[in-house]
Amino acid sequence: MRTRALGNSGIQATVIALGAWAIGGGPWWGATDDALSIQAIHAALDAGVNCIDTAPVYGFGHSEEVVGQAIKGRRDKVVLATKCGLWWADERGSEVFQMSGNVVRRCLRPETLRIEIEDSLRRMNTDYIDLYQTHRQVQPQDPTSIEDIMACLLDLKAQGKIRAIGASNTTTADVDRYLAAGELACVQERYSMLDRKLETEALPQCLDKNVAVLAYSPLEQGLLTGAISRTQVFAEGERRNTQPWLQPNNRSRVLDMLDGWQDLTETYDCTLAQLVIAWTVAQPGITVTLCGARKPAHAESNTKAAALNIAPADATRIRADVQALGNPI
Repeated sequence: MRTRALGNSGIQATVIALGAWAIGGGPWWGATDDALSIQAIHAALDAGVNCIDTAPVYGFGHSEEVVGQAIKGRRDKVVLATKCGLWWADERGSEVFQMSGNVVRRCLRPETLRIEIEDSLRRMNTDYIDLYQTHRQVQPQDPTSIEDIMACLLDLKAQGKIRAIGASNTTTADVDRYLAAGELACVQERYSMLDRKLETEALPQCLDKNVAVLAYSPLEQGLLTGAISRTQVFAEGERRNTQPWLQPNNRSRVLDMLDGWQDLTETYDCTLAQLVIAWTVAQPGITVTLCGARKPAHAESNTKAAALNIAPADATRIRADVQALGNPI
């Protein structure tokens, strides 16, 4: 599989990475089967994926633990990415949400980052993390400076505990401050053909500054696979119930658009999901596309998108269709 550089870090990541959010299970994603999740990770690695992205808050440590089990014996073949800054051990930080009896807070204080890195290393049974990303950025209620955050992360790098520094859910001002304070290999941001806000400022900035972009939710929680029906009902409390594009009226509009691409899936002998992933991989400024999978078949199918080369005219047609769709109503 093709690889691309994560900024100036010297790390090459495959254009499709395995996102391990859903593997954490819990209220966001419902019940999960750890054995099947491990098989899905193995299937992705066997198909050529080298990058796995997770976070402590995904299942409150569960996703990291499952990833750690899956990469045992393969650690040197994996670009392992995780995050820091969503904290639930005590009252430090500013509250973001409550879930499963935990109060989760944004906290990027150096003393909690040093605890978090050790917890992640332990859960994943490794002595280093390739890409360590701040998960959410600081708020006025708990104002740790980016300069202090960067100093801590650079120290962790000097100790050999991380290889590269990233940030997630940033603004362009955040990126400038990270770069001024030290180094930034990548940002991880929400991007899909239905959510292209990054194209206005963030992608041009990252291209100019040589900052890689990891795109998450490219399939809009499964909507762009075409596998979610017009009438499907999600379990109470599941995250997808709150997503604008998954509301019945908006979902119908998206599915009508996808139905119009049947000729494209026939031309490229691919699934809708593969077509969408391939289009995302090809967008200027997008370095890595994160695709979640909890079943081996899904992991294998996602990776096949890396081999698709969509003709310019077809890529233009797809963009025109999603632009015509507009915003959720």
